[in-house]
Amino acid sequence: MHDGGDEVSDAAIFQRRFEALAANVEDFIRGKPEVVRLALVCLLAEGHLLIEDVPGVAKTSLAKAIARSVAGAEVKRIQFTPDLLPSDVTGVQVYDQGRSRFEFRQGPVFTNILLGDEINRASPKTQSALLEVMAEGQVTVDGRPMAVPYPFLCIATQNPVEHQGTYALPEAQMDRFMMRVSIGYPEDLADEVSILAYGVTRRRPEELKSVMELDDLRLMIRAVRDQRVADNLREYVARLIRATRVHPDVELGVSPRGGIALVTASQAYALAAGRPYVTADDVKAVAVPVLNHRLLLTPEARIQQRTTESVLNDVLAGAPVPAGR
Repeated sequence: MHDGGDEVSDAAIFQRRFEALAANVEDFIRGKPEVVRLALVCLLAEGHLLIEDVPGVAKTSLAKAIARSVAGAEVKRIQFTPDLLPSDVTGVQVYDQGRSRFEFRQGPVFTNILLGDEINRASPKTQSALLEVMAEGQVTVDGRPMAVPYPFLCIATQNPVEHQGTYALPEAQMDRFMMRVSIGYPEDLADEVSILAYGVTRRRPEELKSVMELDDLRLMIRAVRDQRVADNLREYVARLIRATRVHPDVELGVSPRGGIALVTASQAYALAAGRPYVTADDVKAVAVPVLNHRLLLTPEARIQQRTTESVLNDVLAGAPVPAGR
């Protein structure tokens, strides 16, 4: 157990590493610092990230830029298509005639960082092939569990469900993602000009230099697990998720898994700010991206064009904030 001074020092080291990682990714993803930082908080909290937005706003580039910033991390990519099979994701048993036996050929999920591009273009059966590995870090083959490398982080992109040729992700799989974020169009003209310059010169995220080793990433993940969370903060989170279940516009509220995800993301957010403890402001900062895909609104709320984000803002505004840390 660290004493107070050691905790502050460890938090400062974490913050420096986080800032270096964020700056490296932001060098390619221009004008979206909040999105970049939320994505990194998600990964350092050992969560899976879903990036949902229209085509052409650098969803895949963000995922690649994060992956290329960590030296030694094995990175694999799956382009999801309607004809993709579950075995194309997890692996397949192949008969070896020379040895007269079946051997397992690992699929792309056996990696540290998996880029799942346009995940909702695959069939629900193939999408569900990711459920076990996202939840448990393993693949079961002929009844035998096979662990994937540690850490295993999935960064998936998807187009909005109203786009042609997409399948809505099942609620069970949506719940496996710690965060859902959107990138959006560039807000400033200067950022749009920079993006055009990168496109004309064919600059690619694979050209980014790494700023940390895989072992550094593991240490940061472990630090998030050890981050202190006071009892009153845990009670605050519990009140928030319970409030989503009784909100008049909500048909299905946040599960206990969502509450755990909110606490863990808050731990990573606090450390990224250089603090060895979690505050209510940390919880508020990550609440919408962590919880917005875990709510199901009533038909009446959808007709009135209510959004999960507006409901969560109602919940956050109405919950008493605990005093102190």
